[in-house]
Amino acid sequence: MASDWITTRAADFIDFNPRLRIKKGSVATKISMNKLRPFTKRIPAAEQANFSGGSKFSNGDTIMARITPCLENGKTAFVDILAPDEIAFGSTEFIVMRAKSGVSDPQFVYYLATSPAFRSVAIQSMVGSSGRQRVQQSVLNELKLTVPPLREQRKIGAFLAGLDQKIDVNYKISKNLEQQAKLLVKSWLVDYEPFGGVMPDDWEPISLASIADFIPGYSYKRAQLQPSNVAMATIKNFDRDGGFKLDGFKPLVPSSKIKPCHYVEKFDTVVALTDLTQKADVIGNAEPIISLAGYDSIVFSLDLVKVVPKSAKISKFILAAILQSPGFKSHCMGYVNGTTVLHLSKKALPDYILNLPADTTVLKPLDNALQALYEGMANAVEESRKLRELRDSLLPRFLSGEIDLSAVEL
Repeated sequence: MASDWITTRAADFIDFNPRLRIKKGSVATKISMNKLRPFTKRIPAAEQANFSGGSKFSNGDTIMARITPCLENGKTAFVDILAPDEIAFGSTEFIVMRAKSGVSDPQFVYYLATSPAFRSVAIQSMVGSSGRQRVQQSVLNELKLTVPPLREQRKIGAFLAGLDQKIDVNYKISKNLEQQAKLLVKSWLVDYEPFGGVMPDDWEPISLASIADFIPGYSYKRAQLQPSNVAMATIKNFDRDGGFKLDGFKPLVPSSKIKPCHYVEKFDTVVALTDLTQKADVIGNAEPIISLAGYDSIVFSLDLVKVVPKSAKISKFILAAILQSPGFKSHCMGYVNGTTVLHLSKKALPDYILNLPADTTVLKPLDNALQALYEGMANAVEESRKLRELRDSLLPRFLSGEIDLSAVEL
């Protein structure tokens, strides 16, 4: 650490919950807590809503959850999606952090807030009833920070922001490829565009059960959830807004009761059989395993079912795209039961009907295109995973001064 670093109170380095004004009843941009993605800088979505109260912020501010379990889950984001001088609002459970002019850099403040040292103090300061504990602002105000000069803060912030920018680009690439896959399947199997918009005579309605097998998952014991090079996929991997979350994997110590069929390979597809969300956001969703997230192997749990082709006539890629279609999700919704916990009937998957040709070799162009798209998604996701690992390993080293960027031109 260089001699020009200083130790200061957090409240003298960061402007917590700055005073901003939005007229009550006026329409403004709203960023909800449930829109933030764990350990993701980018804010994925916002909405327009009538302002009646809540935290207020503008571009350059960092918003961090102050309530359990959102803080522990990494809900901290950097605001950069607003118009110039626009003021937005969000949950009362956000702590807003703003850089002080001439003292701190906005990007550096964000990365400081996501650092293990800062987060641990915030988490340990929580008080309140079980399930509703909140960060004590007074503890954060008095937190002692050792920080570099503003010029070096900007270099650290810019370097880490470059990694996050590439992660964001990869996310957009992956989502674009996913959308292309869905449109391609619709073109071939719903609109029959390669065949003049009319279903060919040799195509016929068949059940999903005639082309796929449904393999139930593994019933694990809580004691098995320990550090391991094997992980388990559960409904925690399913994002309620769609997509597969790698941070949902749970390390699992394998037992002799795990059978070979309980493992998933890359590009196998799993479907969610249960759901704790109020709007059935997850149940019936299908997600291909496009990354093992650095683990040697993945087991899937009993709240999922693995769907695999019966034969080589239908590939994993075509099957994945079929299961990710809106028609399949809509079909599954008619087989959901339960109240607090939703369950998908065992009949849902076998009963699904789709039209396919008797000679599936005519689908080879579709298969080839889908394979390229899913492999592209996998490459983008894997690169982002490695970039996150790099960012997370560099962050504490930058903040401790172990890595000196003062002489580096960025």
